[in-house]
Amino acid sequence: MFSSEPAAGIHWRAGAEAALVFSLILLYIWWLRFRFPYSWILILALVVASHVIRGETFGALGLRQVSNGFQSLAPALALIAAILLAIGLIFHTLRDVSWQLAVSSFVLYCFWGLFQQYVLNGYFVNRFSEFLPQRSQAVPVLAGVCFSLAHAPNWFLMAIALPGGYLCARIYLKYRNLYVLGMAHGVVGFLIYLVAPDSISHHLYVGPKWFSKP
Repeated sequence: MFSSEPAAGIHWRAGAEAALVFSLILLYIWWLRFRFPYSWILILALVVASHVIRGETFGALGLRQVSNGFQSLAPALALIAAILLAIGLIFHTLRDVSWQLAVSSFVLYCFWGLFQQYVLNGYFVNRFSEFLPQRSQAVPVLAGVCFSLAHAPNWFLMAIALPGGYLCARIYLKYRNLYVLGMAHGVVGFLIYLVAPDSISHHLYVGPKWFSKP
């Protein structure tokens, strides 16, 4: 139970705001991007405006020194990378790409991973934490569910995004470092692209594009 009515109102507004932005993201994935491809700018503008209104700084969002939490997470990331590469080698599913394409794809995955982690944690986890201040254990669960739903109907990515979003939210709440999470996201995402055949990953498509031939 919240301590006062005004505080309760603030919490509910944070939840309503997050629900609105998440609905707009799903609308973009499923409809807007095919008809209004630049509409994502307006959605991002709403998110940025939310930070400005609340006075959230870059440091508060998690855009701080890279070293924070890196040493603790590096062994686990290296193990995951080794397992993914081993799976690709054992089952002979490594994608045939040139070194140039592999490097450029990896760099792009890291930038895309940083952006996704910013939206997931810098925005949604912070809003969920504001919405559920006394139920902090529910925040990573809610983040994982939303992250998974954003990858529908690709069952392969949804199955990865559910625990992945949960773990990333837990790590963010502990270290609040988007750079490390973005790099980890980029490494794992690139290796999944490199190892998982299109017959399973469906070329990592989500939304209506998933129904097209891989």
